[in-house]
Amino acid sequence: MVGENDPVTPIPPRLRPLLDAASPVQQLAGRLVAGGHRCYLVGGSVRDALLDVPQEGNDVDVATDARPDAVERVVRGWADHVWLQGQRFGTVGCEKDGIRIEITTFRAEVYRPESRKPEVAFADDIETDLSRRDFTINAMALRLPDPELVDPFDGAGDLAAKRLRSPLEPEVSFLDDPLRMMRAARFVAAFALEPDPELVAAVEELHGRMEIVSAERMRDELTKLLLLPDPSAGLWFLCRTGLSDEFMPELNAMQLEQDPIHQHKDVLAHTIAVVRKTRPELRVRLAALLHDIGKPKTRSVGPGGVTFHHHEVVGARMAEERLRALRFPSEVVEDVARLVYLHLRVHTYSMGWTDKAVRRYVRDAGPLLDPLNHLVRQDCTTRNKAKARALNRRIDELEDRIARLREKEELDRIRPPLDGRQVMAFLGVEPGPVVGEALDYLLELRLDEGPIDEDAAYERLAAWARERGIEPGR
Repeated sequence: MVGENDPVTPIPPRLRPLLDAASPVQQLAGRLVAGGHRCYLVGGSVRDALLDVPQEGNDVDVATDARPDAVERVVRGWADHVWLQGQRFGTVGCEKDGIRIEITTFRAEVYRPESRKPEVAFADDIETDLSRRDFTINAMALRLPDPELVDPFDGAGDLAAKRLRSPLEPEVSFLDDPLRMMRAARFVAAFALEPDPELVAAVEELHGRMEIVSAERMRDELTKLLLLPDPSAGLWFLCRTGLSDEFMPELNAMQLEQDPIHQHKDVLAHTIAVVRKTRPELRVRLAALLHDIGKPKTRSVGPGGVTFHHHEVVGARMAEERLRALRFPSEVVEDVARLVYLHLRVHTYSMGWTDKAVRRYVRDAGPLLDPLNHLVRQDCTTRNKAKARALNRRIDELEDRIARLREKEELDRIRPPLDGRQVMAFLGVEPGPVVGEALDYLLELRLDEGPIDEDAAYERLAAWARERGIEPGR
């Protein structure tokens, strides 16, 4: 803690709005101090202010020695809203003038080896509370209402040195909450930090403890990492420490040995490069991460070199299984699997795009057309500039053909020229397999030939039915 003779750390400009006497945070601090308690601003707002990083949202974390029931009494009647879902873990939430504040009693939180949930023990001083936090860069506090920086573990120094350490021994930190190992990957990537060797060694030793962490928490942490501007350093951290093996073992499986005769790039290195190039959208980033996971299972070496035939088919199935295990929403799982399945489709039309090929590509991609084309472009990581230019020309040609075809027909809503009721009435049949077969036939005609008017559709359907021994009843 800053002492009387220590130099005073200037208050970062980004914190000044929170420290204005009229701000809800300072009002709360005044109420707590008036009640004989202490109040500190903690968490990402302190770290980000020192980094001069804009604060996302209006959420603020406060720590106090007041117990949860006392905190509730302080905010009742003052805050606009109060929520108590986290009260048994020491946290009372409230909102005042649009600022959401989570007030947490000083804690010494410990996970037991056999438990997925923390046992919460309250502490009476800020230093103990800060010592139980994940990393030194998050173990800083600003005393309120009269600002004074509390930094017992030199988090500010670590920020300046671009170093990631834990306040106590990393083994203690990771046993408190094993998810912190995944969080380390995120901070490495987010702030370009170099993890302390002792921290890396602890992750390598303890990553098996992730078995007590729920799939939902791992999913959320992976999502935060993937949505960073450049998550590549964090992904390498996950893989090199073995941590990724606990929730996505397919990643390290892509570190294929190079055949001594048929040289080829390391698939994991290519994958992380693709993730880095793609835009930070969850479906796109997940598809980039998983687009080649089918390669290890389909790898073969023949006279022509290394091949991975149908790895997109195998990979789509593997991606779906892995994302479901991590409890991603069904729509995300389905979209990512679809992107993985289609990511090689553009290469099958190297001889040029016919109208038929364009229609099928657009229909199969559906609303994923733009993400798919973006993924395909970023999938090119070759250093061969001629190959890169050729791929981009191919996609440019495809997008041009799509635009021109859209001018002539309703390309994004391709459907059979007749609906099910018209088919049943014309053929004189009840609902059943034959109706589906007829609609599939008509859809194939539409894809092959473009728009078909209703009279021509009936003529083609009649011919199709007679070939199957069905006499139209119309």
